[in-house]
Amino acid sequence: MRVLLLAMLLAPASAAAAARIYDIKDYGATGRKSGDARPAIQHALDAAGAAGGGTVYLPPGEYTSGTLHLRSHVRLLIDSGATLYASLDGKAFDKAALLYGEGVDNITIEGRGTVDGQASYVWQDNGSFDDALIRENMLLAAALAKAQGKPLMRSFPAGFEKETMYPHLILLLRCKDVRIAGLSFVRSRSWTINPYACERLTIDGVYIQSSLKEAVWADGIDPDGCKDVHISNSTIETGDDAIVLWSSNIYGPPLPCENITVTNCRLSSASSALKFCDGNMNCIRHVTVDNTVIRDSNRGIAFMLYDGGYVSDVVLSNLTIECRRHDWFWWGDGDPFHFEIKRRSEVDGQPHPGQPPAGSIRNVLIRNVVAHGQGTSTIHGHPDSYLDGVSLDNIKLFLSNDPDSPLQKTVDALQVRWARNLKLRDVEVIWDKPAAAKWRSALRVEDARDLELDGFRGRPAAVGASAVAFKNVDGATVRDSNALPGTDLFLEIAGAMSRGIRLIGNDLGAAKTPYRVGAGAKDDAVAQ
Repeated sequence: MRVLLLAMLLAPASAAAAARIYDIKDYGATGRKSGDARPAIQHALDAAGAAGGGTVYLPPGEYTSGTLHLRSHVRLLIDSGATLYASLDGKAFDKAALLYGEGVDNITIEGRGTVDGQASYVWQDNGSFDDALIRENMLLAAALAKAQGKPLMRSFPAGFEKETMYPHLILLLRCKDVRIAGLSFVRSRSWTINPYACERLTIDGVYIQSSLKEAVWADGIDPDGCKDVHISNSTIETGDDAIVLWSSNIYGPPLPCENITVTNCRLSSASSALKFCDGNMNCIRHVTVDNTVIRDSNRGIAFMLYDGGYVSDVVLSNLTIECRRHDWFWWGDGDPFHFEIKRRSEVDGQPHPGQPPAGSIRNVLIRNVVAHGQGTSTIHGHPDSYLDGVSLDNIKLFLSNDPDSPLQKTVDALQVRWARNLKLRDVEVIWDKPAAAKWRSALRVEDARDLELDGFRGRPAAVGASAVAFKNVDGATVRDSNALPGTDLFLEIAGAMSRGIRLIGNDLGAAKTPYRVGAGAKDDAVAQ
């Protein structure tokens, strides 16, 4: 004891302050859910901050609070058996968050306890609510509902029409050196963890959960314009997107979101498990995702650019992906991969004066993936902005049918359009049972330049279809690929712009017809 006391006396003042414990019960917290713990917790945070640092401790118990303002050099420790609830009283929030930090440094939010947003949802008639990105699904679902004499129902947050604030569980603006670890974050009423313009952010070993059936707008982790973000060893299962990378102007100027790593996680989402967000106004770059499992998701990996930004230098590796269609009001179609570049006016059909040109996606490598899905994986650029340098390497893609879904519209397993310098290496497509009558080609490529198709394995799903379909493909090498038993036609070449297509070292003996040139293509489209 004397040695410890002497060490504390000789330690620098800042170290002694950091070692101090601020138990919120010493500041008046009762540990009963019915009480208002906000004053006690905030006083403890303020005292620790004023002293230069320390640990604010939430012992086992239940604590209800509105907005808590975090302080620099302060560790918030929520112990096992402790639950911090977001108040259901909107007046308790002066910011759109339960835990809020702006311009604070060296903060930690950790423990083995729980942070609970207490979100609830109601099912009601969709009415006039419209979302351009799900309009096709909405029309299909509405037609079925009408045929059954029922209204078109969907989930909304309780109080959607009158509520003005849906607090995040954590909102951090312009913070540095942040660690979030060990906690369970459940039932958030908005995006669970949302940092903007933060640097050196580590999220490790957390559990994030919201209803996969109902929790609209309850994303998991949404870094916006952040640098040096590390997400690891976490389980995220959310009604909305699990992890979303942003570069938007919600809280300030759009900043690069860069130097991002995601490792050893399990992601599940009724929307997209991992999304490079549609609201990208600047850029998302230098991103790696590795050793991660995606299960029970409406969409696996999504690259969506609608606001002129760009995505570059991305490596996604060693993944397993399992997708299925969720309800009609979620973005996605049970599709493992989704690339889409559009201008905002092309999405919603509304004029957007001064909108930027189409954004761009370049230098993306996806490798070592086993993926199961129900919808077409689309890899689409834009007529004004071709995808550039996208590579798929060692991909095994299974496609299954959901005969009971009114949303079934899948035709091809994998579609590519508006791409250059595209490499597909060791890609295999497997049609699972039950089959769908609409299914046709394993791979369809249109409006592409400089394509390498190396080691492809697949067959057509229907008589009269081809395993691989090219239309307006300028410069392609098909090498070391295999036609599987039951293949009538391996490669169909169409379009007046198709030319310079070379077939090298392929085993197409199982196909009745190895390739066919037709539908507007020139006879010399295949180079000899």
